[in-house]
Amino acid sequence: MEADLKAKNDDVLIVGPSWIGDMVMAQVLFILIKTRYPNGKITVLAPDWTRSVLSRMSQIDAVISLPFIHGDLRLRARRELGESLRQNNYDRAIVLPNSYKSALVPFFAKIENRIGWRGEMRYLLLTDCRRLDKRKFPKMIDRFAALAFPNNAELPKELPSPKLVVTQSMLLAAFEKFELRKHGPVLAICPGAEFGVSKQWPANHFIGLCNSAIADGWYVWMFGSVSDMPIANAIYEGIQREYKEKCENFTGRTTLEDAIDLMGASSAVVSNDSGLMHVAAALEKPLIALYGSSSPDFTPPLSDTSTILKTDIECRPCFKRVCPLGHGKCLSELLPAVAYSAVQNLDIL
Repeated sequence: MEADLKAKNDDVLIVGPSWIGDMVMAQVLFILIKTRYPNGKITVLAPDWTRSVLSRMSQIDAVISLPFIHGDLRLRARRELGESLRQNNYDRAIVLPNSYKSALVPFFAKIENRIGWRGEMRYLLLTDCRRLDKRKFPKMIDRFAALAFPNNAELPKELPSPKLVVTQSMLLAAFEKFELRKHGPVLAICPGAEFGVSKQWPANHFIGLCNSAIADGWYVWMFGSVSDMPIANAIYEGIQREYKEKCENFTGRTTLEDAIDLMGASSAVVSNDSGLMHVAAALEKPLIALYGSSSPDFTPPLSDTSTILKTDIECRPCFKRVCPLGHGKCLSELLPAVAYSAVQNLDIL
């Protein structure tokens, strides 16, 4: 039976998630599909800002832009997009987001087999609409992986881990673009989190970590989007003057593609629970992952080289964007010395 699957063509359209970290974790699904159907083709329908991640996944054959902002229904445009995809004759569609609108394009494309978890009354749009058992599939990757198999099938005992590909030519191009030379071990810092401030380690804590690291011989590179510039700039300003020449603040200066490639040249990464944390794990970098309001039980970094740091304060995880109690102790009580001790334990210097 499995040999028959490997010989079969399976062209699948996957409606991907909009969050970078979720897209990295979705690679578990892509790997499982390619393993079962190596002659098949995977096309991902996703926002343009996820292309940099998808372009570094060897399992992806094509990417189609999903030109809608978050929360934007635009029913007519979704229908037109779906109708334009009918000629591709996909064998099935897998819809990863749980929203009603995310299932519309495969429905309008008239893909015969449309798979996804139940949510927002979309059982009318999906032909294989599954009820989620959160105890059976506690992690996000479990839920993604289950959609690669028939309903009620058991998952493999060990799931594959995401792995992003960064070639030597990509590294050289990134170094040339930013006129860089790697002088010594680089500690990559990812101080932002698009979800909200409840997932951001305080700037003063990052400052203490960076000063300790540079004093011991590390170089520091900071990464993040334009929205992360305020905290990154505050960190840079707090770094001791004599250490600043060993710190590069790339926040807001790079594309995501640049950030992935440059992070590929780092020696280790310290990151909040964010998209870049999952990127670092998929690059197989030694990683110190800082958890505040969220939980590693649901979205852990998927690598064997990760160290998770969190406090045991009773109100976490609350999964709120802003601390509902106003104190933010789940991260403020996670001290710089603890994080730097974890960096030292990596034994890279």
